[in-house]
Amino acid sequence: MDFETIKLDCDGGVARLTFNRPERRNAFIVRMHEEIHLALDAALADPATRLLTITGAGSAFCAGQDLAERDAGAAEIDLGANIEQYYNPLITRLVSLPVPYLCAMNGVAAGAGVGIALAADLCIARRSARFVQAFSTIGLVPDAGSSWHLPRSVGMARAMGFTLLGEPLSADLAADWGMIWRAVDDDQFDTEVHRIEQQLATGPTRGLVLAKQALRAATSQPLASQLEMERDGQRAAGRTQDYREGVTAFKEKRQAGFIGR
Repeated sequence: MDFETIKLDCDGGVARLTFNRPERRNAFIVRMHEEIHLALDAALADPATRLLTITGAGSAFCAGQDLAERDAGAAEIDLGANIEQYYNPLITRLVSLPVPYLCAMNGVAAGAGVGIALAADLCIARRSARFVQAFSTIGLVPDAGSSWHLPRSVGMARAMGFTLLGEPLSADLAADWGMIWRAVDDDQFDTEVHRIEQQLATGPTRGLVLAKQALRAATSQPLASQLEMERDGQRAAGRTQDYREGVTAFKEKRQAGFIGR
């Protein structure tokens, strides 16, 4: 399948989706949203897919919305329609994927690009990368789920400062705050991304998905409900072939050969 604004490469259980508008710092346009959903449909239709990685081409990860696509001088403009039609379905889909989602943040993430990174199950960034919550500089509010994810990952005070002041945040500080999993030296970034991809794509996929679902649910439900979810998740995981293989491999003191089922 050929795309204009993204690339999709599937190999070894990894579906790697690359934002491919480097001349516009991988900023979103309508066609890019449409092609991302087509790519996700194609990748997830393949039973061999056990991990989604999202990264960017060139020096940026994603600069958010391409403002050149909008007419800010129009008498009537409904930005909420764009959010409802494109960004909200994308974030909803990313956080509920049936496989783990790794964000390999190769460069700056701004605006909605921050939301795409925060929606990941695991995000690692080049040490030179930066986060920019750019909405305050153009009179808008955070979107792409960042107003939900930020306070939960870094706390309200830091979320407020980052959002209202619009100051860039380094990858190192983002890692220290708990926004991302890890900041990696630029010359080691590709190697580390590949290592994590291999670990996740050969892991017990069903168990990993049940685990991430439980962790996400924990931010919005009481302990009693969470305990019930853990019980149900453990019951489902215990019925997988990967669980049986994991226990057998442990007893036999060998590396487990998980198949994702």
